[in-house]
Amino acid sequence: SLRGFLALLWLSSRKVVPAAMQLCYENINGSCIKTSYSPALRVILYLAFGSGVVLAVLVNLLVMISILHFKQLHSPANFLIASLACADFLVGATVMPFSMVRSVESFHSCFDMSFCYSSIFHLCFISIDRYIAVTDPLVYPTKFTLSVSGICISFSWLLTITFSFSLLYTGVNDDGLEELVSALTCVGGCQIAVNQTWVLIDFLLFFIPTLVMVILYCKIFLVAKQQAREIESMNKTESSSENYQARVSKRERKAAKTLGIAVIAFLISWFPYFIESIIDAFLGFIVPTHIFEILIWFTYYNSAVNPLIYAFFYPWFRRAIKLIVTGKVFRGHSSTIDLFSEQIKVLD
Repeated sequence: SLRGFLALLWLSSRKVVPAAMQLCYENINGSCIKTSYSPALRVILYLAFGSGVVLAVLVNLLVMISILHFKQLHSPANFLIASLACADFLVGATVMPFSMVRSVESFHSCFDMSFCYSSIFHLCFISIDRYIAVTDPLVYPTKFTLSVSGICISFSWLLTITFSFSLLYTGVNDDGLEELVSALTCVGGCQIAVNQTWVLIDFLLFFIPTLVMVILYCKIFLVAKQQAREIESMNKTESSSENYQARVSKRERKAAKTLGIAVIAFLISWFPYFIESIIDAFLGFIVPTHIFEILIWFTYYNSAVNPLIYAFFYPWFRRAIKLIVTGKVFRGHSSTIDLFSEQIKVLD
């Protein structure tokens, strides 16, 4: 790692190179130091990281299949969730496996920024969707349409991909750090050095959507509390339209509560990592490598958490998973199954 190579430079300047120190490429000058683990610890790390990879890939794949296959789930809000699951699936399929090798064997991979930021913006747009649904449930279908959902999905992907690739390929992230990057650059490592300006921009890309989510969910729960009191005060003589509005409000509040839990899990996973990034940029990359690895894997595991939250709170999602796992989705007319009914019938 970069920090390990800095230690090697310090030792070399004093002509002290431990015999037990291993390099990623022993026959190449300028090789990074290889972090060595015992065979038992290496197996444990691979099992821990590998389980996260499998979990993130499988559960997000189930979310995508459920929403795309069952017509009853074709709604603007669910398409946002499916797109979020796609971002988390790509984290599990393309980022986590390489990061697992990087963490255990000390090789590095640096292309996870786009998918991770995409997850953040998807959660932000989902919070906006839930706010509209809870505060005005009857008008909500006319406000948050499929075209609006498509715009949100496109923005979440295009902005993050454009930003990430522009940042890394122009090299502006290490402006002013040329001497440090030159001193720390080693063969076998590609941990990205980000200067103070761009680490603050990175933080803002995290902080602004997060602030929007927190504000909206605080408002959602205040509105939900007020609606709950209004529903309790309703008497049996109310019209059917008022009863319908009460049912709709209850359903939207439950969805908002579920996604609010997902936002809390997101904050727990991501906030420590961004704090570490700021500390590193302003204090000269002093955070130990193992702390960095722990925090980055906290963010990766968040990609596997959201589908588990859906499975715990949504009966329709558990029914969809059962149909997928048992292969009943391949039977005739399975896409029209009523997932909201406790009794599911699949036509042959």
